[in-house]
Amino acid sequence: MMERFFPAKEAESAYGIPYEQWYRQGIRGVIFDIDNTLVPHGAPASRQAVSLFARLKRMGMKTCLLSNNREPRVASFAAQVDSPYIFKAGKPSVKGYERAMEQMGTGRDTTVFVGDQLFTDIYGANRTGIASCLVKPIHPKEEIQIVLKRYLEAPVLYVYRRRRRKEAAREREIR
Repeated sequence: MMERFFPAKEAESAYGIPYEQWYRQGIRGVIFDIDNTLVPHGAPASRQAVSLFARLKRMGMKTCLLSNNREPRVASFAAQVDSPYIFKAGKPSVKGYERAMEQMGTGRDTTVFVGDQLFTDIYGANRTGIASCLVKPIHPKEEIQIVLKRYLEAPVLYVYRRRRRKEAAREREIR
């Protein structure tokens, strides 16, 4: 049951992901959450974010921002990184993820979602049938409802990481 919340991959940060490797593996589109994934909650695009989106574009990778936030917040950030966007996405609903893939011209097998929350970002990507990558939240200060979600995420992450360690140990034994 918990598996529906497990990410396909994990990374310390959206900025440390091997996007070139993903591209070589056939990934052509990345859907990003914004707040606490790319920048602290409510912050404008950083130089690092602008640089990342420019790098992805040079590589030939399509991007789309998918946020449950309101349009002024999402549109402003999207303009700074030059990316299409969907606001009030209703994550974890499948609709927003599908609209993002439609905007990018990618499919389930060529798209990855990057976000910081299990119960909205990762669960929605998993429901849609696309790969998901969980990143650590950028800023520890969050709205109270998100702080409460983090407490609920902890046992799920514990089970996920324990399972991953066991799988890795089994693979080492086989070699």
